[in-house]
Amino acid sequence: MTEAAAKTLKIDFVSDVVCPWCAVGLGGLTQALARLKAEGITADITFQPFELNPQIASEGENIVEHVGRKYGSTPEQSAQNQQMIRARAAEVGFDMQMNPQSRIWNTFDAHRLLHWAGDTAPERQEALKRALFSAHFTHNRNITDAGVLTQAAAEAGLDRIEAAEVLVSGRYAAEVRGAEDLWRARGITSVPAVVVEGQYLISGGQPAQVFEQALREIAAKV
Repeated sequence: MTEAAAKTLKIDFVSDVVCPWCAVGLGGLTQALARLKAEGITADITFQPFELNPQIASEGENIVEHVGRKYGSTPEQSAQNQQMIRARAAEVGFDMQMNPQSRIWNTFDAHRLLHWAGDTAPERQEALKRALFSAHFTHNRNITDAGVLTQAAAEAGLDRIEAAEVLVSGRYAAEVRGAEDLWRARGITSVPAVVVEGQYLISGGQPAQVFEQALREIAAKV
């Protein structure tokens, strides 16, 4: 592989922190990029906000009740789906511990922290995204809680005191709203949405081989 053939793809990973398929998709994308590295294909990933449930109450909602209300799923169907997602997550090395007592939360403050990381320490944004996924899906923590959010920031190598200040001050609220509006205007209605070079869309929590093939084909075009 010559230096001239090396290619870095710009990827916008549009997702929500409480979206299990987004955690699965990030794992698949990561595995694909690890395989493509030998071919000189790398990526610069920016995490973009999308709220699945922007109007959810501050106390959150039980996941089984939420899925039943939103999609009409029975508790049995919900349990089957959770088992399938746990298996898919395990395939990409993510410990998914959703259970019938898990809750779904408002994620606006989490997105504000992610925007802060992308603005001030972009090399730490992915680590923060992973820490938030882990807090929610592996440890079943309340990701509206400032302590949980600042702990995730610290785990990602960010300044916990500044993270707390961001949360208290309301900083980046307008920027997150603007980004959400932008991606909706571009036609994103479900996540994860992996947008490559601003024009190629890979939808859903795809297996690594799907990401690998799609990124290889895109890299050959751009």
